[in-house]
Order: sequence, then structure tokens, then C-alpha cells
Amino acid sequence: MDRAELATVLRTARSRLTPADAGLPGGSRRQVPGLRREEVASLAGVSVDYIVRLEQGRGPKPSEQVLGALTRALRLTDVDRDLVFRLAGSEPPQAGRIPMVIRPSVLRLLDRLADLPVLVLSAKSDVLAWNPLSAALLGDFSAIPVARRNIMWQRFLGTGMGRVVMTPEEADSNAAACVGCLRAVKATYPDDPGLTRLLTELRTGSPEFESHWQAGRSSAMHSLTKTIAHPDLGALTLDCDAMHVPDADQTIIIYSAAPYTHTATALDLLRVTGLESFATPPTE
Repeated sequence: MDRAELATVLRTARSRLTPADAGLPGGSRRQVPGLRREEVASLAGVSVDYIVRLEQGRGPKPSEQVLGALTRALRLTDVDRDLVFRLAGSEPPQAGRIPMVIRPSVLRLLDRLADLPVLVLSAKSDVLAWNPLSAALLGDFSAIPVARRNIMWQRFLGTGMGRVVMTPEEADSNAAACVGCLRAVKATYPDDPGLTRLLTELRTGSPEFESHWQAGRSSAMHSLTKTIAHPDLGALTLDCDAMHVPDADQTIIIYSAAPYTHTATALDLLRVTGLESFATPPTE
């Protein structure tokens, strides 16, 4: 691990990136160009102290998950991403591995869709990126450790990201579909170590997952309607559309609501309030 060179590359990458590039408000009190360390830390899901230590050349060896999160937060090209991995003493993502770096064009699309909640998922359902409105609707993804920022892990072993409301019948059907999606992904990426670790955790830690896995069925992600239980705004019914990015094998998830509905009004309110909690829940 070349700590000094890695520190230089990370500092210069941060200085080149504007808040607008990262989908953040610019503010009026910036005395130096680029993102602040706190902003990079929030985007990558690590502590500010961790960023400081890396940029000072005294940090620990980052894991591959953290390196992936940092290079996504800094919006590095594939070439620069590979450089960061090698400087940190790790092998860059290889052919046959699940792509974890988002194309710049997809990130630009994410920035432009500011009026709707949007997520970008990897083939194995890691939450790679999100916009502020999706965090306001579904919860603060930056508060979840990078290694646990996965829809499937949260569905079967965590608290269940997304605050999705389902009947028992819907939950069972959803579980079967989730397992089927991962089975299809396993067929495409049989040697991906991250997917192997995820499947091992799910099969050993969740009897529900293992039961559906033994059924041997496959599935694919598709568009549907979801009910989200927001802690302040109550039950919100949204259309959830999945758009596939073929070259990166990633999925853009877009939530929307029919106009002139309670949910559409709630989204308008969330655009203003963000992650702020209300003193009392509004009534319809």
C-alpha cells in the first residue's frame, strides 16, 4: 500500500469535484475548490476522521467495499478507480465481477431527476447511489455501513430498507422473487467474491432465504407498486419503475406518484424538508 501516493490521489480527486458534480448544494461559504471532507465521508458512508487519515497518508488499508464507495463518491473514471485500488494494495475489479462503479452519464441522470426518489442498484442489489429525495422517503442510506447497504441483506437479515408495507402473502411472494433474482445473478457472475459472501450470509443466517433458495426458482427485477410507511407522512403509495443499464448491469429505481394524490403532495413536502422530522405528522 502506497499511503503517500494514495493520499495525493484522493486529495486531488476531491479538489476537482464540485458540489454540483456530486449532486450537492454548493453553498456560499466555500473558500477552497472541491468537496469538503465531510461531504465525501457522507457520500461514501465512512467517518470524516477516516477521510482525514487517508488524505494524510496515515490511514489503515481500506477494504474493497470502502474503496468502491470512495471511488464512487469521488466519481472517478475506471482508470482512476483502478489506480486507487492498486495504490491501496488491492486488485481492481476484474472481468466477470459485478460492476460496482456507476457510469458518469448515469450519475448525471440521477442529479437531473431531483424531483423524484431515485436509487441505483448493482446486479446483487447494493445501493450504489441515491438522491436526497430517496433518502427522505426511504431513510438515510449513509447511516448504513457500506457492507450492509444491500437491499437483499436488509430484506432477510437487517431491518428491511425502504419501510415497505406488505401483507403476509405479498411478503412471501417478494421473498421468493428476491431469492430468484440472486439465483439468476449467481448464474451470470459465478466467481464474484462479493456475491459469494452475500449468498453465504443469507443462506446461513436466514431460514426464509434458504427455504426459497432450495426451491430452485429464478426471477428478474420488474416494475411494481409499493406502499411506503413514512414515519411522519403515513402510508404512501408509489409506482416503482426499474430501468436496466445493460453495459453496467445496474438498475435505476424510480419512485413516482399519480398527480393530485396524497402521495404526490407528500413528495412535494419531502423535497423541502428532506430528512428533517416533523413535530407532528400532517393529516390528509
